[in-house]
Amino acid sequence: MAHIGIVGGGLMGCATALNLMEQGHSVTILERDAGGLPASVGNAGILAVPEIDPLARADMLLSMPKWLLDPLGPLTLRWQDLPALTPWLIRFLRSARPGTAAAGRDALLTLMKTAEADHIRLGNFAGISGHIRDTGALTVFDSVAARDKTFAHETENAKLIGCNVEKLDVEEARRRVPALQGAFAGAVFNDGHKTFDYPLTFLRRLQASLRERATLVDATVSSVAQAQDGVVVRTEGGREFTFDRLVIAAGVWSRRFVADLGLKVLLETERGYNTTFMNPSTTLEMPVFFSEHGFVATPFENALRIGGAVELASPDAPANYKRAAAMRKRMRRYVPDLQEEGGTEWMGRRPSTPDSLPVISLHPRDPRIAFAFGHGHVGLTLSATTGRHVARLLSGESDAALAPFSIARFQ
Repeated sequence: MAHIGIVGGGLMGCATALNLMEQGHSVTILERDAGGLPASVGNAGILAVPEIDPLARADMLLSMPKWLLDPLGPLTLRWQDLPALTPWLIRFLRSARPGTAAAGRDALLTLMKTAEADHIRLGNFAGISGHIRDTGALTVFDSVAARDKTFAHETENAKLIGCNVEKLDVEEARRRVPALQGAFAGAVFNDGHKTFDYPLTFLRRLQASLRERATLVDATVSSVAQAQDGVVVRTEGGREFTFDRLVIAAGVWSRRFVADLGLKVLLETERGYNTTFMNPSTTLEMPVFFSEHGFVATPFENALRIGGAVELASPDAPANYKRAAAMRKRMRRYVPDLQEEGGTEWMGRRPSTPDSLPVISLHPRDPRIAFAFGHGHVGLTLSATTGRHVARLLSGESDAALAPFSIARFQ
């Protein structure tokens, strides 16, 4: 068995490590803040199997001009970062062509079909159970026309996924989620969504399992390089590791290591914001999506998280927490009792490709190196599935279904 290094200790890195250990490999994870709060702790905590539509699609392009006019709306662009973002945006527009978007949807469906089973198997190996609840999710709408359009589309997707979708009037939506006392026109319920443990709790449980069987190194990786006797990883502290094989799972920072390895990738950040209330005064029975406004509210045990939206900007640009406040304000239109104070704001960096397809791939010229990043809004959902596929790729197995996710598409 091989000694395999993993650059990145978030959910993607942890899930990949556990899958590799299940095969009997020795694993070392390098994470710049192993005890800290990587981007994966700020997710919405939803197993979002029904979300098989790429972000780049025709209906999204039609909505973008209106959204961009609102600096605190569902989508904003930090205009001073536009020059750096331009190659990604051009590829995004190309990816929205109907044929390309449809192919992307089919590719994501392939991954989503095993996502829940992969998480359950991963949890069993890590000694974790009961971490996924069958809650379903509600999406509320400001107009009946918007509700009916979404219902028709989600019904089509549900047939592919194997879940159920219901169209609800206001009265029935309030019966299921009584806190929805503000004005809205109707809702759609989808039982294909499930809710995880509180994201930080889930990550810490995975990390605890890893600490018993793997090596976690708290270090900032400065570079990676190919060598005849292995793959070399160097840290800012001057340490050097040589591994038989290597996985790059460092979120948006993966792009610097891709360049070290002689490759290209279009990878930018869809920065998202959230507010988390501990022991909230308002409770929800299930996640509630406010899709026309680009955010979701997720209830956890003793917590409520409100977050989402997309901010295209440099990873290191200053956070604009007015975006988190705007989501809370909009939510109070629907949930008037949402508390005003006591929440903790957060900003995270979703690593996103312009075609919404993650990179799950070997290096085209070096099968010792694998990539696992770029999952955008579905990183938690696809972490276990990605880890399983990466472990198979590094063991020499090929899978034609993974071709759409190859890093070769950017070369």
